[in-house]
Amino acid sequence: MPLCSFYASTSLPVAKPHSLPSSAKLPSTAAAAISTVQPTTSPVLAAATTLPTTNGSTAAEVLSLHLPELPSSTRDKILSLELMGVDYGRALSLNPDLRDASPETIHAVVTFLQSRGLHFRDLGRVFGMCPSVLTASVRADLRPVFAFLTDDLGVPEDAYRRVVVKCPRLLACSVRDQLRPALFYLRRLGFRDNRALAFQDPILLVSSVERTMAPKLEYLRTELGMSKDEAVAMVLRCPALFTFNVERNFRPKFEYLVQEMGGGVEDVKAFPQYFTFSLEKRIAPRHRAAVEAGVDLPLPDMLKATDDEFREMLERKRS
Repeated sequence: MPLCSFYASTSLPVAKPHSLPSSAKLPSTAAAAISTVQPTTSPVLAAATTLPTTNGSTAAEVLSLHLPELPSSTRDKILSLELMGVDYGRALSLNPDLRDASPETIHAVVTFLQSRGLHFRDLGRVFGMCPSVLTASVRADLRPVFAFLTDDLGVPEDAYRRVVVKCPRLLACSVRDQLRPALFYLRRLGFRDNRALAFQDPILLVSSVERTMAPKLEYLRTELGMSKDEAVAMVLRCPALFTFNVERNFRPKFEYLVQEMGGGVEDVKAFPQYFTFSLEKRIAPRHRAAVEAGVDLPLPDMLKATDDEFREMLERKRS
């Protein structure tokens, strides 16, 4: 059975964020690979007529797009990806290997991921964020990732979907070259809760030790003057610090803290979550409001409160 017919015949809804009327064209990157412009009336296009999509139209409308004439395997591949909500043109630009991948290769990946608990509706997010997974080897690339989740992090099989949907990039990473080295680095720093890493902060596992995580500790030590233990204590309390950019996050927020708020290093050591709040939308407006009200608030109280709670605090302090 052609791949797109298989997907069209399933009873599961599919994501189709950019499907178009029958007069529409394919994404430009996909169309660029095609030489003729005659519409096709392949039986594949009539395979589905009732499958609902997320915007209320049917899968048949996806399959009835007027595609230029091209090899049936290529047409089948494009349509199957569109049914999953994947922009073929964008995916091809990010993963050129997709051009030569057979529909059977993609189907093997889809089948394997579904066997590990992922739902059909998850695939648009997974493949959209990581098109390289479409051409991954099930045996060499994907199986080791799920083995890592279980053996190294203690993730049960029925929780695979939760972890992968939260961080699809896990599937695009090498266990040997990325996931395990990152885990070892985090363990050396003092991260002990493997399940918390898997369920709450899997982004750390796909972050480069040399290019992403280590430079954050270096900034805290060299520019803020913290000891190694103090810097590590901060990221253990607030792992999200590892994901922030020094130039766009740490530096401007710390400068505002020092120059406008009269704070310093001790404030961020006591409240590392300060760096997780938006400077433009939360830190500066709240600080200005407190100054105008003549109210002095601790950083946690000023930033963690909801808008209503913040207004109430100002009223109470003024009265």
